[in-house]
Amino acid sequence: MRRWNGWGDSANHYPLKPSGLRFIQARLGNGIPLSDADLQAVLQQVPASRLPDHPLVSTDAELRVRHARGQSLPDWLAMRSGDFQVFPDGVALPQSSDQVRELLDWARANDIAVIPYGGGTSVVGHINPPAQERPVLTLSLAAMNQLLDLDTQSQIATFGAGTPGPQLEAQLREKGYLLGHFPQSWELSTVGGWVASRSSGQQSMRYGRIEQMFAGGRVETPRGTLEIPTIPASSAGPDLREMVLGSEGRLGVITEVKVRVTPLPETETFQVAFAPDWDTAVALVREMTQSKLPLSMLRLSNAEETRTHLMLAGHERLVGLLHRYLRLRGCGDNKCMITFGVTGPARQSAQTLAEARRRIRQAGGVMTGTLLGKKWEEARFRSPYLRHGLWEHGYAVDTLETCVDWSRVTETMNKMEQAIRDHAGDGEAVHVFTHLSHLYPQGSSIYTTYVFRCSPDYQQTHQRWQAMKTAASDVIARQGGTISHQHGVGRDHAPWLVKEKGEQGMAALQALMNHFDPEHHLNPGCLLDDSNRGE
Repeated sequence: MRRWNGWGDSANHYPLKPSGLRFIQARLGNGIPLSDADLQAVLQQVPASRLPDHPLVSTDAELRVRHARGQSLPDWLAMRSGDFQVFPDGVALPQSSDQVRELLDWARANDIAVIPYGGGTSVVGHINPPAQERPVLTLSLAAMNQLLDLDTQSQIATFGAGTPGPQLEAQLREKGYLLGHFPQSWELSTVGGWVASRSSGQQSMRYGRIEQMFAGGRVETPRGTLEIPTIPASSAGPDLREMVLGSEGRLGVITEVKVRVTPLPETETFQVAFAPDWDTAVALVREMTQSKLPLSMLRLSNAEETRTHLMLAGHERLVGLLHRYLRLRGCGDNKCMITFGVTGPARQSAQTLAEARRRIRQAGGVMTGTLLGKKWEEARFRSPYLRHGLWEHGYAVDTLETCVDWSRVTETMNKMEQAIRDHAGDGEAVHVFTHLSHLYPQGSSIYTTYVFRCSPDYQQTHQRWQAMKTAASDVIARQGGTISHQHGVGRDHAPWLVKEKGEQGMAALQALMNHFDPEHHLNPGCLLDDSNRGE
């Protein structure tokens, strides 16, 4: 059963191990657990719906609660405290593009705001109903979750936009294919949501980001249906796919997604190595990336994240032995962990692994093989559940990310981390650590996690989060980084978008949204600030 006030399936739990708890307590002090609201009490807050009747729309109170928030830290605090403030007036679960078309026409005729909803995993406020006079309909694509077609000659698969990651890959695997898009939210997020938020999967070095996979599809807009054909390449003007990628539900509801798929790989392993320090590690992974070594993924943890991951893993005796072994090999307190994937034909994979090992040894690094890599693979989609383990001990955790050119990676990381520390508030400490999660010849993404002790009440906890988030986002803007590499803009990142796009770019985006949604029914306030919209 999906949790109504947290991440994922209620049957899955990722408790904080004793060694991990001691590690966090040593850095932040004993946690301050906050009391959780009861679902029945929240249900009493749900107001009467303002929607007219429609056979495809439910106004059930619990369904509205379960579609009222995403998974950002403010969403978490709202769900845990029971202070939702705003609920959608109803939830629709259409089963076809034609039913989506019907609902959009009905919403436009009745002046209803519509929020497209995929897996509900947004961490930047994409799916939160805004407080406004007109009623709000959340339009869930959950029932549109099937493989509709597979062209094996062209290797193009067509899916309903509401298909979540596990179901998508299971349907492809039956036919000998995979998509290979594995964001951390893969368990719950959907193919339509990946396109709408322009997401990136953990193995994007091999399979590409979603923009390389997205071949075409169908979008229902207030103006009518937009069909995007699957053409391998074209010079016939701007690419219509680019209008849809990252549009976050502002120009239409994505109902069908055509993606480029790949035959199942012959072999796949995940390896872990350690470098003696950050500067050595950065130079190593940059060179591996720029030389186009055919890895499927490459991730670099800074020294603090390396320490944290090893401590949170438990197994204190084994971790202690690992530390001593690495120290003997020249990787001491400042060591940085490198995780990489090798995927493909057996012969090619063997050659790639041999070359990776050679370069790591040449840089003074130490290979540790597949044991830690298998542990990473087993837990790759479980990390979001750690929020529950921390919360029950009185700690909150959040992440933020960007992407910059290589010449600014280290400086940007350091400034982001320091801004978070400087704005923890109330004399509190904050535990901050970072990894480079997606690497490109030009630069790298920077993914920062910060853990802090809750304040005595929800309001103070939220205020401290807001100060840290704002300070780090300001740093990103000043450093010339993107306000989001893989999470999208939503409502939380919208204030920083103009710095990245510029006035002309923002005006062009607004004109595009005005064309497809002239009366601004779709996801108002998301991506673009509607209070300053052009007419």
